[in-house]
Amino acid sequence: MDETYTEPQVIKGEAATTVAQPLARVPLVLNRRNFRWITERISGVVEQPAPRWWWVCFTITATIAAFGLFCLGYQISTGVGTWGLNHPVGWAWDITNFVFWIGIGHAGTLISAILYLLRQRWRTSINRSAEAMTLFAVMCAAIFPGVHVGRVWMAWYLAPVPNNWGIWPNFRSPLMWDVFAVSTYFTVSVLFWYTGLIPDLATLRDRATSKIKKFLFGFFACGWRGSNRNWRHYEMAYLLLAGLATPLVLSVHSVVSFDFATSILPTWHTTIFPPYFVAGAIFGGFAMVLTLLIPARAMFKLHDIITPQHIDKMAKIILLTGSFVTYAYMMEFFTAWYSGNAYERFAFWNRVFGPYWWYWCVGMLFCNMLSPQLFWFRWCRRNILVVYFVSMCVNAGMWFERFIIIVGGLHRDFLPSSWGLFIPTWVDIWTFLGTLGIFTSLFLLFIRFLPMIAMSEVKIVLPEADAHSGNPTEHHPVAPGGKEPA
Repeated sequence: MDETYTEPQVIKGEAATTVAQPLARVPLVLNRRNFRWITERISGVVEQPAPRWWWVCFTITATIAAFGLFCLGYQISTGVGTWGLNHPVGWAWDITNFVFWIGIGHAGTLISAILYLLRQRWRTSINRSAEAMTLFAVMCAAIFPGVHVGRVWMAWYLAPVPNNWGIWPNFRSPLMWDVFAVSTYFTVSVLFWYTGLIPDLATLRDRATSKIKKFLFGFFACGWRGSNRNWRHYEMAYLLLAGLATPLVLSVHSVVSFDFATSILPTWHTTIFPPYFVAGAIFGGFAMVLTLLIPARAMFKLHDIITPQHIDKMAKIILLTGSFVTYAYMMEFFTAWYSGNAYERFAFWNRVFGPYWWYWCVGMLFCNMLSPQLFWFRWCRRNILVVYFVSMCVNAGMWFERFIIIVGGLHRDFLPSSWGLFIPTWVDIWTFLGTLGIFTSLFLLFIRFLPMIAMSEVKIVLPEADAHSGNPTEHHPVAPGGKEPA
């Protein structure tokens, strides 16, 4: 017996939908754009001269990056005393920045790998930029583990040197685990990002007007011709890399959390850190994706490709992971109270009412716990200004969270006579601002010289890519409940 759909079964707001005109899926690319429009719009960003705003932004960020590199050189030549480190605060902005940048690098692989395995097709408009953001964030993070040891020229001791060299690296050190985890994550992320670029590099090669561009794009396109064999090998390689990258999303920040969880300091010695850090990393990573893509979407007029639906879904993920982080914050306080340990109780009391109270109130309470709750409301998820405000709050809040965890756990330890405060120096401040400049400069170069959106993947979600679509200009209709119309 044929099923019929009555009006109450139709989604609210689609009451006029009938069996003759079944409910259509919301298109992932608006205004019925075709293959040619996608190619012209995305390739045009690379092929056309850089707009004036790009040169202004790049000049500012490159200048900040250059001064940040100067601060690194000054710190290396003079010593870590140029930072505000002291006893008992031996870790401060250096490790805070390291954990902050590693966390930002999580969203790219999550969007590319995990959402790919889950067949979430909406990822196609944002995965390329998120992957590039991952690489640049990990590059910024890699600056700090080597520099913070003081003798940069000895940083190669962190590598897995063979024992017959007589170096004997301490494989029980969490810092060694960081090197293994982050280097593996970076390697797989580079391969994943580059593999996805190959079809689009071939498109730019075929459209190139100069011999230099044609040679460079052709060289990196690896002889891609778009044949059935090419696509078969490409999809298999992409699937394998997605499978390799998925456990890394969960493992990298778990390993980073062991830097603290394996210690005996109050607020650090806790088993909740691995899932807490992973949720926080995805939380902050998605906020940074929105921070970068919302201006790029406006500047390059990509509203038909990065649609309100994409922003809405990312806002929902921020709300979900923000709820995880809020739960972790509450469980930290509950665990400290329930443990009956006076040192744990004091450490968390000091976090809220101590000298760094405003870091907790502004960063953790307002930015990370309260501001994402706006995304329970649909109008907030669809309002670009509100989304951007919350994203910036989360970016700031995640940095404050890392600072509170690290400095808040160190500045008042077991011996009251050694208590002290950390006050950053100008070198601390400008080194961090320099990494922001490096990150933003690399992203600006990326969107200038490479396609910031995966053309080949976006085309797959267009109606004309569907072999069963009778009319390429119409979206494939689906009745309520996900059944195809008769």
